[in-house]
Amino acid sequence: MPERRPNAQRSRETRGKILWAARQLFAEKGYAAASTPAIVTAAKVTRGAMYHHFPDKAAVFAGVVNAELADVGQRMGKASQTNPDPVEQLILGGEAYVLAMAEPGRRRILLVEGASVLGTERIEALRGQHLKAKLEAGLRQIVAAGIVPELPVAPLADLLAALFDRVALTADRESFPGYRLALRALIGGLKLPPPAAGDFVLG
Repeated sequence: MPERRPNAQRSRETRGKILWAARQLFAEKGYAAASTPAIVTAAKVTRGAMYHHFPDKAAVFAGVVNAELADVGQRMGKASQTNPDPVEQLILGGEAYVLAMAEPGRRRILLVEGASVLGTERIEALRGQHLKAKLEAGLRQIVAAGIVPELPVAPLADLLAALFDRVALTADRESFPGYRLALRALIGGLKLPPPAAGDFVLG
């Protein structure tokens, strides 16, 4: 007689099956074309089981986005820990982000459809939880250590995040080495003295 698994474990497994199946469909077909019946069929669960865990397809998509961002954030953290220098950690984390975003379908889910499906505020909140918080922590570390001049951390994190996204959307296998050199030069340039506050004035 097979061993009965605890309800919590069965629930986690069912949820995982749904997210895995949905992720494949969202990556291949896009959000609009990935129907709820297709997700149920691919996950090999009942329709009732899916709606027990997720009220609608948008909630499934949010679950996929959250899982994808968590994986990207973990890869960034693991890569940055391979070097003790805080600036090098930022560089390695950025490189890890670009490489992680190259996973098939991930750019489509996170950078192309994420905001249109979930809304800008929600996708940014999820990105902040998994990615931007790590980026800001790294920047605060190098500022506090006096490695770079005191800079406003939040705007700098926004600019670096946009830079990483641009590289993730644009770079391919052939062009990535050039982008990698450019990322290293730009982030390494944080060690240079910043411009004076009055040097740039919005007209």
